Amino acid sequence: MLDTLVFGSVVFPLLAALAVYFVRGDAARNIIVPVSVAITAAAAVGLASLGSFSYSPQAILGISLNGLITVLDFALLGFIFLIALRMGHLLIMGMTALQVLGMVYLDFFLMDHGTQVTGFYADSLSLTMVLIISIVGGLICFYGLGYMKEHEEHLHLAKSRQPRFFFFMLLFLGAMNGLVLANNLSWMYFFWEVTTLCSFMLIGHDGTDEAKTNATRALWMNMAGGVAFVAALMFLQKSTGTLSVQDILARSAAPGMKTAALLLPMAFLCFAGFTKAAQVPFQSWLCGAMVAPTPVSALLHSSTMVKAGVYLVIRMAPAYQGTMLSAAIAIFGAFTFIATSALAVGQSNGKKVLAYSTIANLGLIIACAGINTSAAIAAAVMLIIFHAISKGLLFLCVGAIEQKIGSRDIEAMRGLFKVMPRTAVITVIGIVTMMLPPFGMLLAKWMALESAATATAAMPPLVIMLALGSALTVLFWARWAGVMLGSTMPGENPPTEHQPFSVRLPLLLLVCGAVGLSLLSPFVYSMLVAPATALYAKASAYTVTMGVFENNAGVFAVYPLFLLLGVGFMYALRAARKVGPEAASLPYMGGSQRVENGKIGFNGPMNGFVETAAGNYYLEALFGESRLSKSINVIAIVLLAVMLGGVL
Repeated sequence: MLDTLVFGSVVFPLLAALAVYFVRGDAARNIIVPVSVAITAAAAVGLASLGSFSYSPQAILGISLNGLITVLDFALLGFIFLIALRMGHLLIMGMTALQVLGMVYLDFFLMDHGTQVTGFYADSLSLTMVLIISIVGGLICFYGLGYMKEHEEHLHLAKSRQPRFFFFMLLFLGAMNGLVLANNLSWMYFFWEVTTLCSFMLIGHDGTDEAKTNATRALWMNMAGGVAFVAALMFLQKSTGTLSVQDILARSAAPGMKTAALLLPMAFLCFAGFTKAAQVPFQSWLCGAMVAPTPVSALLHSSTMVKAGVYLVIRMAPAYQGTMLSAAIAIFGAFTFIATSALAVGQSNGKKVLAYSTIANLGLIIACAGINTSAAIAAAVMLIIFHAISKGLLFLCVGAIEQKIGSRDIEAMRGLFKVMPRTAVITVIGIVTMMLPPFGMLLAKWMALESAATATAAMPPLVIMLALGSALTVLFWARWAGVMLGSTMPGENPPTEHQPFSVRLPLLLLVCGAVGLSLLSPFVYSMLVAPATALYAKASAYTVTMGVFENNAGVFAVYPLFLLLGVGFMYALRAARKVGPEAASLPYMGGSQRVENGKIGFNGPMNGFVETAAGNYYLEALFGESRLSKSINVIAIVLLAVMLGGVL
């Protein structure tokens, strides 16, 4: 049973990817994609129901699995080298060559191939990741069926590129599941580089000059992380004699083990995680990825790629717990959180806001990993879960909106309810779940702030950065939600919104998931999060009674807050229904307002008609990219140098 479920989560998506690539045609694709994501999601649920396990397959079709992955490693690096050679990109070629040389030294001179290393190991953390990847990622792939049809009609393509697109989308899911289940770090490295290749191919999918430029940037930045990953493998094999994650974590708990020989490879692994998670100064690759079709953006941000980075940092956290490296990671993550939250404030492009807010939340997760207490790790896992659902939802909403109105600018979404009433309501709910209690994201941020307040190292700067960063997130989310809160005139019915089933269903399921899992957050914590923190501390970080989270620092009453929210909503709905046509009036323009051809305006110079326009302040002079990016990158590089230098 176990081998079937692991096969369904890791290998089956690859087979489905091959099928969707070679069996062309809309009819076949419309069957293969939903069936394959359903099977992958079912396998993930099956694995989660089994609980923790170790599984070490020795061979596939009579071929040694270790040998096969080694061959695939070199083949993958050779393919990336050829891509770089074709582009003439010396930096990518050089970093690929370094990885090849490192893997040759590791495989043929350092490793004892007679020593068996467990291939796959799953605990609550990795199983939670598998559920997110397979379910949220699967819904995004399904959404892509309806989205890509209209996307390609807009591009006026002579030949569909959807077989290639869905090949890499499905391959992405399998590679991510393999990555989070891998116990052998050399296997994890292989899946790590598969995700790098998939992201490059998907970001550059449309083939425009802008897409190619941003795909290339994503490739070289992530290849830099790959070099760090290989360096970590060599150091770990040399110093510990094993690449088993479980063995390394067990040995790190022994007295006197947390020396430079262990902490330096941990720092390299964290650096690799930072590049994958697009932490400053590597944020530009993820922002540039916004040129890709919306399903790619949603997949990168919610359930793949960037989540691989924070997963690695959290997974290895026990190995650097209680060290200066841990404190440096906390400071770095907190700085990313406040810096990219500030950058998000200066954006009116909806996708850019989502991109910077993703990087900010990943920074918050990394800060929690650096704080490295049971409460902080609980906050990190809760953030991963609820961020994946809400952010995946919002990206899909923006994609649907952009295809309808031709813009992803927040100001263009003013009055969206009159055009797309269902999507407008879902988008507002998605934004609310990101910024207000009692939803899961706010619960997780409350946990993060409490863990920072009780941190033993660097507590004052951590609390300041996390508190200010949280305030900035409320600013840009509230501003966006406020734009979309317009409605139809009293007595006027909104139009019926038409969407493909493959677009409508993921939106409905994800919005229900964002609200429903928040309502069930006490059970989510008890079943998934609390077991994941057992590796970091014996006692649970919180006690949960009747929907109330409690520890020594405070309480978060989920169900009482939901009850209050429900009462407030019913009161507001009742009041809204009493509003009559007489409540609607034109905006007051000092007595000079006019209406011409259905447009509202006022008397301007020479008694001319001037149409009114409303807009938000985006404060580009304070929070614009041109204003902040250079300073943020310099500070981030200094923090990285301190982190790496501090372990020596």
